[in-house]
Amino acid sequence: MTYRFAWTAVFFLLALFTTGSVKAEDVGSDPLPNIVVILTDDQGYADVSFNPLHPSEVATPSIDRLAAEGVFCSQGYTTGHVCSPTRAGLMTGRYQQRMGIYTAGEGGSGVPLDERFLPQYLAEAGYVSGAYGKWHLGLTLEYNAVNRGFDEFYGFMGRGAHDYFDLKILDHPIYRGVTPIEDEGYLTTRITEEAVSFIERRAPEEGPFFLYVAYNAVHAPPQAPEEDIARFDTGDPTRDQLAAMLLHLDLGIGQITTALEATGEYDDTLLIFLTDNGGSGLMHANNAPLRGFKQEDYEGGVRVPFIVRWPSRLEAGTTCDVPVMSIDILPTALAAAGIEPTDEFPLLDGRDILPALEGDVDSLHETLYWSSAGGSTGKWAIRQGRWKLVGVQDRIELFDMENDVSETTDLAAAHPEIVETLHAAYDAWLDEMAPPMNGAPKHWSPAGESNNAPSGRRTQEREAS
Repeated sequence: MTYRFAWTAVFFLLALFTTGSVKAEDVGSDPLPNIVVILTDDQGYADVSFNPLHPSEVATPSIDRLAAEGVFCSQGYTTGHVCSPTRAGLMTGRYQQRMGIYTAGEGGSGVPLDERFLPQYLAEAGYVSGAYGKWHLGLTLEYNAVNRGFDEFYGFMGRGAHDYFDLKILDHPIYRGVTPIEDEGYLTTRITEEAVSFIERRAPEEGPFFLYVAYNAVHAPPQAPEEDIARFDTGDPTRDQLAAMLLHLDLGIGQITTALEATGEYDDTLLIFLTDNGGSGLMHANNAPLRGFKQEDYEGGVRVPFIVRWPSRLEAGTTCDVPVMSIDILPTALAAAGIEPTDEFPLLDGRDILPALEGDVDSLHETLYWSSAGGSTGKWAIRQGRWKLVGVQDRIELFDMENDVSETTDLAAAHPEIVETLHAAYDAWLDEMAPPMNGAPKHWSPAGESNNAPSGRRTQEREAS
């Protein structure tokens, strides 16, 4: 592992002492790394073949290579158990609940336009940015990726799912920039082709780029070329289709890494791979050894395959056991780009994970939170250290994450004081968040009415019930 940043620190301190602030161009003379984020959709925790518990029909050599050449985050989490909430948090570095986004419908309708997105920060350091694939962060053109800081966009906007073969749907079009187009091909392949084209068209002397590739695979509907589905015979037709979709997804990731290698800058490219939430039960995903699926706050809904590769900075083939979150991607990218937060930045909930990936820290987040607010389901969770409290309506369960990653044994009755402490901490955090955009109550209550009383009052009400 090489360290190229000693002089960067010296220049940073000199600039800070003399000017009181630092801009990206003030920090060192080393070229800035390209930054690539690959986000898959509904991919199961065990639906990668580097997972030793993977089923035999799954082979993901390109993803396996990223893990072998990078750092696998064994406790990598997303902030949402469904698509668009996670994407909103990733793009802003903030818990999406601060924006009133708790559900897929809210995030898909549009992230408030006063929220600052990752490419808008990176533009300050000279980055050119391209977004390819599923957007799911707004329905109308003012929410389009090119109006949120990206220089290029190919993909679809509104709903979270799209037909993989019919790319001419009039009421759910494919966009190039802000213009609807009629396209042809298999959507996973087309996303790959557009992302590869972006890489090939960027000459190193033109400066660094940020590439965001958001595959909609392996989200429903289960669709893949028939000849590829025929390769698999699991006895489960849906599982066969999922395996074929994973095949194309992995091929695409391999083509992207090959294109990066051709630039000669692959080793100095920060590449982050993850999925947006846990695997879907509807698609027969495999989340072993985790409990649950997408749309749940058990580990199977929020813990995901999460890999970071940067050979010039990070040791290959290592594992980071520090809990990290999708909201950490933005501050990590800013740190890699030499962009220092200023007083003008909004509150960022994410943290720069590079020190944890290098083994220099053993904690980044004191507490992790999940919430889909009140509504009809009332799903939420909080994790502090070894303890995780999961709530579904008025059922509350406590798990020891050090000894029970599969969340099989509820310890709530044995540790009521921990339940109370974590529940109060969750309530206090939720009180800081914005009301849900859809008008639902923040806190679930048996009658379904809004319950936005202060934390202490809710505690008293729980004790009286």
